Amino acid sequence: MVNNRHRPRGQGVKRLDRIGSGPFLNIQRPDPLRGPAELPGWPTANTGGKNPGWRSSRGVFVLFALLSGVVAVGLGAGCVAPSPAPLNTQNGESVVFFGEEPSPLAFRPARGAALRLRNTYRPGAGTVTYEEGRDYRVDHDKGTVTRLPGSRLPDFRTNVLFGQAEFDHTKFPGYGNLPFFAYADYDSADAFRWYPTPAPGDPLAAARARLAAGGPFIVVAFGDSIANGGEASSPDLVFWRRWIADLQAKYPGARIAGVNGATGGDTTTRGLERLRTKVLDARPDLVLVAFGMNDHNRRGVPPADFERQLTEIVTRVRSGTGAAVVLVSTFPPNPRWVHGTRRMDEYATITARVAVATGSAHADVYGLWQAMTERKRPEDLLANNINHPNDFGHWIYYRALSATGL
Repeated sequence: MVNNRHRPRGQGVKRLDRIGSGPFLNIQRPDPLRGPAELPGWPTANTGGKNPGWRSSRGVFVLFALLSGVVAVGLGAGCVAPSPAPLNTQNGESVVFFGEEPSPLAFRPARGAALRLRNTYRPGAGTVTYEEGRDYRVDHDKGTVTRLPGSRLPDFRTNVLFGQAEFDHTKFPGYGNLPFFAYADYDSADAFRWYPTPAPGDPLAAARARLAAGGPFIVVAFGDSIANGGEASSPDLVFWRRWIADLQAKYPGARIAGVNGATGGDTTTRGLERLRTKVLDARPDLVLVAFGMNDHNRRGVPPADFERQLTEIVTRVRSGTGAAVVLVSTFPPNPRWVHGTRRMDEYATITARVAVATGSAHADVYGLWQAMTERKRPEDLLANNINHPNDFGHWIYYRALSATGL
């Protein structure tokens, strides 16, 4: 069993009673020509749309394990022979190590396939590649990696925030997790299936048609520090920039420009104040509205005001520009952080509700993040150990955006 001693209380994921009715998102294997640093991918496999049921997670996300292959019945002899489940690639998954405790992975590595660990998300000059048997041990059945005595892997127990409960980050100079991450590449027979709740109508139909027609297309990312870059190691790894790069490849006739309209520390209150200069004056074709992290803080914006102000932002964007809108939810910060309220589920629910009420698209980062943290810990995904995603966390945002269907 995975040791969850470091999982904060109250962060469990509720089980699904039933699967949503929408079509599942088939997340494809990354293009090998682009390499692991360019597009890390969820493991996927063909289950025929059925739920093998390894485990389920909150909202509309379901995580599957393909425990056995397809059964083939031989003609005449009537023999039954299992075929191996297809192997799928997971690249760039971040993990930290608490001494020699087993660290959980999102999926169970396939037997007979190597798991590789390195110290940078993107391989490059200065990247350290760790050695299995010398630096770490893999438990394929439990889906864990263990740091070995004398390993070159960093030990998270030396982090200034290790073991701190209800911590105020301002009292801990040098806080942050960036020096402690390792990034895993491995193959797995497990599969991730995502059943997004279908949006009423097709809120991105006009934007899709405009992209297909070619010509200028402006996307504004409007929100807080996460949309502003949130400690991604390179500008092109910021979630919305990765998504725009995919759109440009999909619509080569379009000339897509991304505009950073985000400001660190902002709430929907400040967003309304900046709306004219940050969004409307850019005359966008599409706006990503990504608030919630600062709104939910103890000195943030109460849920009722958050809903009213988020609705007003969408209304003013529509009336002022005619742009399509994608509402982007966010994830719970580290529950040990003293300034959080542990009520992010309310703000995520409001974001989804406003999307339906305003006819906007919805990128459910919250649900996808919760599915990930059913096995992984906040420390595995937070660059500052508080509320900023690392590169792999930005990839989770990117995948949620990709599911909007544009």
